[in-house]
Amino acid sequence: MGGVLTTSVLTGVFCALFTVVVGWLTDTLSMTLLIVLSFVSGFCGSLVAQLIQGKGRR
Repeated sequence: MGGVLTTSVLTGVFCALFTVVVGWLTDTLSMTLLIVLSFVSGFCGSLVAQLIQGKGRR
């Protein structure tokens, strides 16, 4: 259970930081690009969390 919570927290932190960047760019972005950036945020956040926890290595 602890691993799941840690991964979720790490993903949340990454996405929160990514949101700061997206918020800064929002004035010039279209809705499609915002959706793509949101996907990239979640995807990268999940990868970062898994790499930090060593789940990417076998």
